[in-house]
Amino acid sequence: MANAVLFQLGWFAGVYSPQYPALLGVIALVVVIHLAWLGRGEVRLLLAVTLLGTALDSALMHGGLFVFAEGQALMRGWLIPAWLVLMWTLLATTLRHCLAWTARPLGLACVLGAVSAPLSYYAGARLTGVQLPYGLVPSLLTLAMLWAVVFPLLHSLARRLQPVE
Repeated sequence: MANAVLFQLGWFAGVYSPQYPALLGVIALVVVIHLAWLGRGEVRLLLAVTLLGTALDSALMHGGLFVFAEGQALMRGWLIPAWLVLMWTLLATTLRHCLAWTARPLGLACVLGAVSAPLSYYAGARLTGVQLPYGLVPSLLTLAMLWAVVFPLLHSLARRLQPVE
């Protein structure tokens, strides 16, 4: 339960951080608490998911699915904003914990990814002012199809990077 509460706290801090940049510190604190509580065995997973997610969302940004406010994107517009990078780190903190039940059966992970991720992107876009130039329905359908594959892959990654005890 604590993992889910910390994730939600971090998620809200993330989506409000474009208006209040100091909230990025809340996300960092959530990640530090997570690592302090669960140990360094999670570091590889957090890094892998953060890098994969940053690459994925940056590709979607360059494909025109998302348009961020001027100056939000990192490295002269090559990467998604810092708050969204950290959202991927937050998601990684849940894969072995509060969202572990969504890993099996595979169909459950596909359906939950296809439903929950687009809703999260939609809510985040509304709260941060991110534009969806292709329109709401095409954008959400694209995200649904993508996340029907991405979410099970993230769970697979979490299993493969399971710390050796």
